[in-house]
Amino acid sequence: MSRVCQITGKKVMTGNNVSHSNRKTKRKFYPNLITKKFYIPEEDQYITLKISTSALRTINKKGIYACVKEARANGLIK
Repeated sequence: MSRVCQITGKKVMTGNNVSHSNRKTKRKFYPNLITKKFYIPEEDQYITLKISTSALRTINKKGIYACVKEARANGLIK
């Protein structure tokens, strides 16, 4: 499974390491992902998602059902 948040769509970004002498080498910035299991009472089932920690805050704010519905509409969850 790739390193992509299933709620927000956050993925790996690229950038540069910059040394003291200002030499630049490529590097990657990884999203802070966790695997978490949620219970959706509207569907009466559990769902396991790979989400970023910022998406976890969004789920706490909006609710899991609203976030999953929105992610399915955007094509992030099958």
